[in-house]
Amino acid sequence: MSYIDGFIAAVLKTNKDKYLEHAKSTAVVFKEYGAVNVVETWEDEVPDGEVTSFPMAVKKQPDEAIVFSWIVWPSKEVRDSGWQKVMEDPRMQPDENPMPFDGKRLIYGGFNTLLNV
Repeated sequence: MSYIDGFIAAVLKTNKDKYLEHAKSTAVVFKEYGAVNVVETWEDEVPDGEVTSFPMAVKKQPDEAIVFSWIVWPSKEVRDSGWQKVMEDPRMQPDENPMPFDGKRLIYGGFNTLLNV
């Protein structure tokens, strides 16, 4: 089964176009190194929670929107090899391609697929 990297971040609403351009350029790199699919989504209905929520998890500010993204890899082995190459690629360096959001509030994790129907 495939392996998934998932991300949640808060992005200034005024940076939506910058974020999309950043996402497009990084997707090219991820796919070059083995990713099958890269999905980027922009908040539409993301409620505040009482105990936990996407907004609470990333300490969302009123002028920010939540992005929920994932990368699909054919396997964990391809992902591990691909990530190493992605991190070494000059196109992914902060001076070449700065993140248009606060990376310290990015939530990230790798996941084994249980079901894909």
